[in-house]
Amino acid sequence: MSVKVERLVKTYDKTRALDDISFEIQSGEIVGFLGPNGAGKSTTMKIITGCLASDSGDVFINGVNTKDNFKEIKKTIGYLPENNPLYLNMYVKEYLEYSASMYLDSKKINAAVENAIQAVGLSSHKSKRIGELSKGYKQRTGIARAIIHNPSILILDEPTTGLDPNQILEIRNLIKELGKEKTVILSTHIMQEAEAVCDRALIINKGKIVADDSLKNLKTKNTGDSTIVEFDLKNISGVDFQKKINEFAQKEGFSILSITKNKGNLENIFRELTTE
Repeated sequence: MSVKVERLVKTYDKTRALDDISFEIQSGEIVGFLGPNGAGKSTTMKIITGCLASDSGDVFINGVNTKDNFKEIKKTIGYLPENNPLYLNMYVKEYLEYSASMYLDSKKINAAVENAIQAVGLSSHKSKRIGELSKGYKQRTGIARAIIHNPSILILDEPTTGLDPNQILEIRNLIKELGKEKTVILSTHIMQEAEAVCDRALIINKGKIVADDSLKNLKTKNTGDSTIVEFDLKNISGVDFQKKINEFAQKEGFSILSITKNKGNLENIFRELTTE
């Protein structure tokens, strides 16, 4: 299912959190929604999921304006908020059954819960209280809650915040697996996360979309590319091109150890677009 955001505006007091932003995400894409803290990522996600009203603008899910029939449209969306609110005293399976009851007929709940538990790797933890789980398994429980009704669109707000490296890798792999069947919007300010998981990146800064392209194309646009030349001797200045480098080295009798192209990376681009 596609997601289209058209001219969204949201203001808190005198601060414009979203400043007339527009973008479109096609069915089956995994898109990284990137930006520094306070850029407008969470606000946008809350508006798409219907948790927050915009001042103006529209959201279309598969061509249908969410203002027209959001009760039905919401069934196609799964959402993991940034803070992952969970009922810590409930057991994992109990919580997921409760969550499923909000969307599904009672006859479909057991199968939906088992499918979600299997999908996120919670089988060995389903009889534990949520409060006893590690942060990683709490995140898995939140994702299971988001997919319990088999939505076509999955919106994940900072899903790996606070996890250790092993847990981060596990959650990233889980997201990639889910992305094979769903449209995924992944909010993060960690560039390695976007590079590991996403096909495309939307970069937002101060409420405005400042970049929207595939990761491959964004990297080629990086203005910070440079060539690193390593000689026997250090820091020979004024030599920028390979031909001149070779001529210079030959003339001076130096041996070139290596010439390495420093490829553009998403972190450099992010910094250029979000730093004043």
